[in-house]
Amino acid sequence: MLGRALHIGSAVLMSLMLVAGCNSHSTRTSDDAFRLQLLHFADVDGGGTAAMLNVDEFSALVDHFRSRDPDRTILLSSGDNSIPGPIFAASDDDRMAAVIGEPGQGRGEIAIQNRLGVQVAAMGNHDLDTGPAGLAGMIQPDGEYPGAFWPFISVNIDFAADSNTAPLLQDAGQEAGSLPPGSLARSVVITVDGERVGIVGAVTPTLPSITSVGNLTVSPSPFTEDATGLDALAAVIQEEVDALTAEGIDKVILAAHMQRIDVERNLATRLRDVDIIVAGGSNTLLADSNDLLREGDTLQGDYPEIFTSATGDPVLLVNTSGNYNYLGRLVVAFDADGVILTDRLNPADNGAWAATPAVVAQLQAEPIPEVVEVADVMREILGELDGDAYGITSVFLEGRRAQVRGGETNFGNLSADANLWYGQRMETAHPPLVSVKNGGGIRAPIGRVSVPPGEEDAVVLLPPAANDFGKPAGGISQLDIQTSLAFNNGLALVDMTAAELRDLLEELIKGNFGHTAGLRVEFDRSFPERSAGDTNQGLATDGQQIREMQVCLGDWNAGQCGDGWETVVAGGVTQSTGRSYRVLALDFLAACAAPAGSEFETENCGSGWPFKGLADPRFASLLEGRFAANDPGLADFATSGGEQDALAEYLRAFHGDEDRAYGVPPDVNERMLSIAN
Repeated sequence: MLGRALHIGSAVLMSLMLVAGCNSHSTRTSDDAFRLQLLHFADVDGGGTAAMLNVDEFSALVDHFRSRDPDRTILLSSGDNSIPGPIFAASDDDRMAAVIGEPGQGRGEIAIQNRLGVQVAAMGNHDLDTGPAGLAGMIQPDGEYPGAFWPFISVNIDFAADSNTAPLLQDAGQEAGSLPPGSLARSVVITVDGERVGIVGAVTPTLPSITSVGNLTVSPSPFTEDATGLDALAAVIQEEVDALTAEGIDKVILAAHMQRIDVERNLATRLRDVDIIVAGGSNTLLADSNDLLREGDTLQGDYPEIFTSATGDPVLLVNTSGNYNYLGRLVVAFDADGVILTDRLNPADNGAWAATPAVVAQLQAEPIPEVVEVADVMREILGELDGDAYGITSVFLEGRRAQVRGGETNFGNLSADANLWYGQRMETAHPPLVSVKNGGGIRAPIGRVSVPPGEEDAVVLLPPAANDFGKPAGGISQLDIQTSLAFNNGLALVDMTAAELRDLLEELIKGNFGHTAGLRVEFDRSFPERSAGDTNQGLATDGQQIREMQVCLGDWNAGQCGDGWETVVAGGVTQSTGRSYRVLALDFLAACAAPAGSEFETENCGSGWPFKGLADPRFASLLEGRFAANDPGLADFATSGGEQDALAEYLRAFHGDEDRAYGVPPDVNERMLSIAN
């Protein structure tokens, strides 16, 4: 890789430049083995400007490598091609008509992927965040808007079950390039240099609890990430793989979007006749040890990872991080029986290619003009959102995926604080005492990650920089808020007993870590953790990790309790306090507590949190009109009753200028304390 030459010297650089000059048939080996160049990406789901700042260089990488071997190249996405947020919304601006035809949410991202030459994409969870109707509106043709030129695929979603997606469903195993725009299928075939390559899509079976599936059904259901659940998932995928191999196809790729790369790793050893698995949803950066990584990034595994299938053949697993940060490139040779020749894998060809100006310049590559044309309009629209500041921070607001899903952070606390303060002003008759939110609801940090020259292990976290649109140093703009809280979940009130609140906290400290306000908690992971399930267990909870818990009984201002604390758990024992506690949560998490027939009612609790089966939930959404009269009125760009408005209003009230800048360190640990026996 030419980027690698920055590390390994001029001799390698010269040899790679010679390779780059070979003709398009250079991948054919001396024994005429079939070779494939697979280019891949996933998780264009940062929601803010990141993807649009990287896409020019990313397109240059795609064009450069595809032009070297156009007849034997596949460009594939393993899901999450878009996400609700500023980029998604920018596509609905009238200015987009000049480059996409008919404006509409998410369509700019589809147009860019059309112009990149994407050939197929696995369905990701964020692709369904606006429901089946939103997906259909994004991918099918509409007047001058041509729709997605490539199909979304998933073997374990029943697209026929929802009226919005049923008309888009095509028969499995067809040539991808022959399908009409806006197609959905279980699998497709792409013919490469005369050889048919089968591609099967699969998504995490937890889909109903993490996105808006409408009437779509997902299999296997129920699903648990254990041997039984993984065997069941593998069986669903295997059925489609077998259908392709029965047609004589001996090269099969699984485009998977499992959210956790360990699921794809487990599938690799369970499946038969799958040669390559392209993972998605986890943002795991697999790379060669000599790949040139972007500033602040760290290697998370080898590229490719090699496993042995259920029939003893090699299976390659690849993945890269999202937002067009990297282009994954796998050049692989197959023998006459369609088995991968692992001894032909060349680290100089394969790996994660960073979409940076330096790498693009080394390759002497050029961005695809048609991609830049769309991105330029989107960047103009996004730039207008990044001017005025709603608040000032003197510190980096920690919203990176691993950190907010793994423990307490300053941004998690800030957002939970804002929600509780906001909720106490929206509902004055019976205000909430506690705020909870999931780490996965925070989609990006606010600030800069920097690595000093020559100090690759010394990552420096900095507050936001000033910009030419008028944002001051440390400023938190509308774009920052919309990017970090891209889902803009509504806020809802739910009443819980002391025992129900304790059971909720037992779940909150598990895998998808939660953030709180109005609480002080000590937990000990050496005790048994709560079993899975979104029905609240109350006094019957089997979780024993919460050892101490207190609730603030008064107003919550700037992270401080106004009127003292009440003990709810002491020494691991839930106390009989004789009161209920009004909890403010994202409606995504708590809507399963809504009354039957309510417009907010959902079957599944978001992230599997136990809001179902409460004794007296008295669910109320702050998006209901009766609360709007109490909106603080300090910001107006976002819907009243949602988390974006809560944060903007809170910043204006408490951190609106440099003298009141937010200054809590990123790695704060003061509310959710891990203790040991």
